[in-house]
Amino acid sequence: MSARVVVAMSGGVDSSVAAARVVARGDEAIGVTMHLAGSRSRCCSLDDADDARRVAAQLGMRFYVANYTEAFREEVTLPFADAYLAGRTPIPCVACNQSFKFDHLLERARVFGAEKVATGHYARVDRDPETGLLRLRRARDADKDQTYFLFGLDQAQLAAAEFPLGELSKDEVREQARELGLGTWDKPESQEICFVPDGDYAAVVETLRPEALPGPGDIVDAAGSVLGRHAGIHHFTVGQRRGLGLGGERRLYVTSIDAARNRVVVGEERDLDAPVARVEDVRWVAGCAPEAGARAEVRVRHRHEPAPARLEPGPDGTRVHFDAQVRALAPGQAAVFYRGDEVLGGGWIAGA
Repeated sequence: MSARVVVAMSGGVDSSVAAARVVARGDEAIGVTMHLAGSRSRCCSLDDADDARRVAAQLGMRFYVANYTEAFREEVTLPFADAYLAGRTPIPCVACNQSFKFDHLLERARVFGAEKVATGHYARVDRDPETGLLRLRRARDADKDQTYFLFGLDQAQLAAAEFPLGELSKDEVREQARELGLGTWDKPESQEICFVPDGDYAAVVETLRPEALPGPGDIVDAAGSVLGRHAGIHHFTVGQRRGLGLGGERRLYVTSIDAARNRVVVGEERDLDAPVARVEDVRWVAGCAPEAGARAEVRVRHRHEPAPARLEPGPDGTRVHFDAQVRALAPGQAAVFYRGDEVLGGGWIAGA
């Protein structure tokens, strides 16, 4: 018996092929584009909605545009600005995926009488034969894998999620779209945060929270000696080398950001290395933490090669003890725990 599935359609090739694969297997697919970030966005914009609408019409699908701009502002963009002003480096794509793709959109899906939401993410879901629990697993195409942004999904959300592209490579997705004659088959993809289309994070923060800007402050070394001035801590992130405005021959990097004193602390490259990460607000895919001392591979940035580590879950978060020191642990970034290709969980880096 066919099922009814809502497909999150961004207007790109990935979600177009995800929709086509749902239709091809005989299920009823309903396309929904979530209008999120307003006119400056290069993702989920009204132009993208037009592309998605044309694909849906070609596939014989019902199609809707859902306006979530106010909710997106409150739940994603304002917390993004607040995080930068607190000296952190946020990843809004995690909050967007969890809150909008698998909370808000799932609520709308159930209004349509659908129990599933399909997306164009490169990820896989299956069931552990021993425990019966659902597992989030990396995509077959390791280069396109997006599980780093999905670590917060729980068992109920995974039960409602479908990732039709999980077994495909990007080239295979484009080829399927071309064979089907979908107009998005050669559409370029954006690697940027959707509401920061020109990469100028600081300008977005200044627009969103003009009243909260801390103003200029000092750039100091670890001993507190003043080396220069900065225009605002929201211009910096841990590990940054360019744009410090410091003279001299030494190669200096941002090693920490002291929001309370409006200071940017810099040091040598070796000062970025750390053996332990403190991770807070940890979520476990299985619903509970593994035993203390459990082994995992930990990714501390999206493109970071997972580093072998020992996990020590506790009441105030999880300590991650790396086998070898890891560079540039930036507060606000996600630390995602893997065992092979399975996502165990993840949380937010609080510090080194």
